[in-house]
Amino acid sequence: MAYISFQPKDYFNTKTWTGTGSSNALTGVGFQPDLAWIKQRGGTTDHHLYDAIRGVTKALASNNTDEETTKATGLTAFGADGFTLGADSGVNGSSNTYVGWSWKGGGGQGSSNTDGSINTTYTSANTTSGFSISTYTGTGSNGTIGHGLGAVPKMFIVKRTDGTDGWYMFNSNLGSNDAYIMLDSNNASSTSNGSTLWNSTAPTNQVFSLGTNSVVNYSGRTYVAYCFAEKKGFSKFGSYTGNGNNDGSFIYLGFKPAFFLIKRTDTAESWIMTDIKRGTNNDWNYLLADTNAAEVDGDLPYEFLSNGVKMRGTTQNGSGNTFVYMAFAEEPLVSSNGVPAVAR
Repeated sequence: MAYISFQPKDYFNTKTWTGTGSSNALTGVGFQPDLAWIKQRGGTTDHHLYDAIRGVTKALASNNTDEETTKATGLTAFGADGFTLGADSGVNGSSNTYVGWSWKGGGGQGSSNTDGSINTTYTSANTTSGFSISTYTGTGSNGTIGHGLGAVPKMFIVKRTDGTDGWYMFNSNLGSNDAYIMLDSNNASSTSNGSTLWNSTAPTNQVFSLGTNSVVNYSGRTYVAYCFAEKKGFSKFGSYTGNGNNDGSFIYLGFKPAFFLIKRTDTAESWIMTDIKRGTNNDWNYLLADTNAAEVDGDLPYEFLSNGVKMRGTTQNGSGNTFVYMAFAEEPLVSSNGVPAVAR
């Protein structure tokens, strides 16, 4: 197996800041982001997601079904090492604290992808990090969308941008090509009407499939899709079953995590978001992706290890409970010569 030197922080990074209430050019991300997900830590403002495909000032909120909103004083520019924020209280209110998670895509707006039966308006794909953003217009008929990754996505999320439909997620660990789970909801995963979402078809290394359901493919309506392929040493999209023991489950990732998003799938529980910039090992602060709730201070007994996550109690580890997760690396495991190792 061939290995390359790979720095995860070149493709994903977490940044925290205190708002200024006026235009604020934040640097230190390490790259020009194509997706920025921002949340006020101490207050009950919505999550704010901006991407380079839909364009600056165009916000979506993971915690609700609202259509895309133009926020003239939200995220106003993507820069070479970060982004510029206006005075909007959701991203830069005076003296408020914030966290932002940034992903590097293909750079800029991209171009139309014609691999599927439905051409995308734009697709920006990074085949190294396994992340792409696509926008498309629905047709109302079964079809496919090109994602540009050159690898099979383990997870993708679709959100209608011109209407109030939810965030529909396909995750290969849910056990069925009809299964989905909602990012904006604490609901368990489901297969109800799932065949009309993904056309009962697994994604391929070129496309993902859509059925006729209006929430992902209404004729003439616009959508955004975020697609993720797994990259060894950088990202992992998996599942586990809790053991209900204080010596909790171990989740092998193959890297030390920088970001960890987890959701119980067999019942109603919120999406829990942790990262290495908030809290300390075995005592992580967390936010909830599906609500606007403020950050909870140091209440998660996870231990982030060099190769994964160890549960140190029954929190998110109930006996027989099932979970899915999304993780990105701080540091990968190393190869025999000591170089950070990621399989090409």
